[in-house]
Amino acid sequence: MADSSPAAPPQLLDDPQEWLAFGRPCTPAGSPLPAHTADAVQGAPESSTWDSHVVLEGMHCAACALTIEDALRAVPGVLQADVSAATRRARVVWQPGRVLPSQWMKAVQNAGYRAMPAMDAFARAQRQRESRRALWRWLVAGFCMMQVMMYAWPAYVAQPGDLSGEMEQLLRWASWVITLPMVVFSCGPFFASALRDVRLRRVSMDLPVALGMAITFVVSTAGTFDPSGIFGKEVYYDSLTMFVFFLLTGRWLELRLRDRTAGALEAVMNRLPDSVERRDDATGAFARVATRRLVVGDTIRVLPGEAFPADGCITAGNTHADEALLTGESTPVARPVGSRVTAGSYNLQSPVEVLVEGTGGQTRFAQIVALMESASLQKPRLALLADRIARPFLVAVLLAAGLAAAWWWPSDPGHALMVAVAVLIVTCPCALSLATPVAMLTAAGTLARHGVLVRNLQGLEALAHVDTLVFDKTGTLTRDRMALQVVRAAQGWTADDALALAAALARHSMHPASRAVVAAAPESARGPGGRWAVAHLQEDAGLGLSAAVSDNTGVVPDCKVWLGSARHAGVAPQQGAAALQVVLSAQGPDGVPVELARFDLVEDLRSEAPAVVAALRKEGVAVQLLSGDRLAAVQRVASQAGIAHAQGECSPQGKLAALRALQAGGRQVAMVGDGLNDGPVLAGAHVSFAFGRAVPLAQSRADFVVLGDSLALVPQTVLLARRTLRVVRQNLWWAAGYNALCVPLAVAGWMPAWLAGLGMALSSLLVVLNAARLARGLPALPALADAEAEASIAGKAQPLPLNPPKTTLEPV
Repeated sequence: MADSSPAAPPQLLDDPQEWLAFGRPCTPAGSPLPAHTADAVQGAPESSTWDSHVVLEGMHCAACALTIEDALRAVPGVLQADVSAATRRARVVWQPGRVLPSQWMKAVQNAGYRAMPAMDAFARAQRQRESRRALWRWLVAGFCMMQVMMYAWPAYVAQPGDLSGEMEQLLRWASWVITLPMVVFSCGPFFASALRDVRLRRVSMDLPVALGMAITFVVSTAGTFDPSGIFGKEVYYDSLTMFVFFLLTGRWLELRLRDRTAGALEAVMNRLPDSVERRDDATGAFARVATRRLVVGDTIRVLPGEAFPADGCITAGNTHADEALLTGESTPVARPVGSRVTAGSYNLQSPVEVLVEGTGGQTRFAQIVALMESASLQKPRLALLADRIARPFLVAVLLAAGLAAAWWWPSDPGHALMVAVAVLIVTCPCALSLATPVAMLTAAGTLARHGVLVRNLQGLEALAHVDTLVFDKTGTLTRDRMALQVVRAAQGWTADDALALAAALARHSMHPASRAVVAAAPESARGPGGRWAVAHLQEDAGLGLSAAVSDNTGVVPDCKVWLGSARHAGVAPQQGAAALQVVLSAQGPDGVPVELARFDLVEDLRSEAPAVVAALRKEGVAVQLLSGDRLAAVQRVASQAGIAHAQGECSPQGKLAALRALQAGGRQVAMVGDGLNDGPVLAGAHVSFAFGRAVPLAQSRADFVVLGDSLALVPQTVLLARRTLRVVRQNLWWAAGYNALCVPLAVAGWMPAWLAGLGMALSSLLVVLNAARLARGLPALPALADAEAEASIAGKAQPLPLNPPKTTLEPV
């Protein structure tokens, strides 16, 4: 296992076997390769393009992100570089034939920062060390501030003549001694960042802050060493220590809050264990190896509390698994011997042995991580605007501070420099740069915890403006299975007898109609050893089944039985039937098929669909249904779901045309589909959802992927998007209003440095705290609860009943 700790040389990451630890092969356009292609590339990685993710150390703002992007893009062989100031992560698309990881990481280091593999344990340890260092700097600043305020207090309360010159000078020297360790230790990162910026001839948000600290300390030091000089009138150690303390308080709390909110994304990405116990085929003993060393065919042992590192089949042991990441459902799932487990789910109960069947990019977990990494590095439109104005704004801040100092210098040089310090500090655009990305990433993390993946952060902004939502039918409003609605048995046959005979044939078929018949049959009829013995079974694709059937009880003579369409069963079809019918017939004495029963099947409408439609309408969102199915079936589903406008028999092109007609009418349209055949319409909508169980995630064109099976996540996501946009607007208005109010006060000399520092820290902290409200969970839907209650009272929430006729006729 490669060591990427601070002491390890970055050249160790140039080993192609280590690249999968923090990246994956992809096409030149930057999209991940299919699993089988990725496997082929692993043998010869130099021939491909790689998509790698790294964690960055030393960055604080949007200007830092732009600097790192410029440094990476200047490296030959780096095709693309995206850096997020909110998550402090970078995505680098590079060509192994032209550049190696150590080279583009060296470019990041030359720019004054440090890059570490994003999926590496040392990166997590480094973030913990950074948090501890930030806490120590804050504690030192707090101690120094209290001591300096104690020495400064006599000067504030003393009357003229109370303090002698010697006593005042002694208090100044004591304040200088106490302030010095704070300047060296607590302010060290600000000065280091500013010196780096000056050396590289660039501007970041730490530069004006460091200038303010340096000016205040130099002016106060000059007043201490030369009380009779131009700066000897007053010292500002109290303002400096208070400013630094407030600033470090804001940054430390901001760091903690970001770890708890937007950090939810990273918690999911780092879900796999770093190592796992693998069985040695030679000795049979288990030894711990790095997870990325696993290959298909290995047998591993997963202990309780550990995450499954790969997809596989349990060969020994029984347990329960937490699959909330993959399904959105928090209820543990039983996993006995022979069942399959997925990478990223947690073993909850007991040790199990698992035969590895899929690793790396082959797993669904890898697809989920790829989507989340891509989304976390995207920059919404408002964030791009903030990034573009960050550098020009900082240059304007420096000019404004210089002009303010020049204006006040003739009257009082010391006061002039402190006015410049206040302007430098109060106008730092940290809050502006954080306003949009922190809110968007917090919302994305909340959705991920509840089973909705955000593939496109711009989709959150678009979804907040949606006024029309279009559903596909099959796999979206309905489940991927059918349900038995009515059994119409012939005379002499009960519903249970007819179902038992039909299930004896149907259990040999995987057709949705056959599975619906088996699911509705009595438990005793679903497996072998029942009343009916089946032989010579044949299945005609798309038509039905036929077999020779014998009755183990001897009541019914041996005969040939058909199950399928009316034509396949040899009987007349029923005219005007609204539902899909499956017919059971048997060979009569004269060789002509005789009808035994008809089974009316309907698509299994999601139980929450009517409540979801009602909730959307209550929130002002119009709901429509577009489907390629028969018009009668579409209208029936629309009627059950409470949708007034429905179109059936639509081709993919027809769906797209209907969608564009809505958009031409000024509607903001969201599309909800299963992702299988809805690619054009999902891509054409303003924003789109796909239910992820039905489609490979890497191929989905939707902006949101619903991993679970609950339709209620759609309206909840709409409401969260609206709430997110409100939070973004609040943050932007606060940041703009704060600067509009405080800059004139600072220029006029009415805002001391400590108050400017407090305002700067509070502005950034307020932005993060406001965004943290989005992490509380998905919005509640009162309309959904009311609609479910009404449906339950009306009996609509109950399963579709079986209605077997009571009449009996002579057996065949």
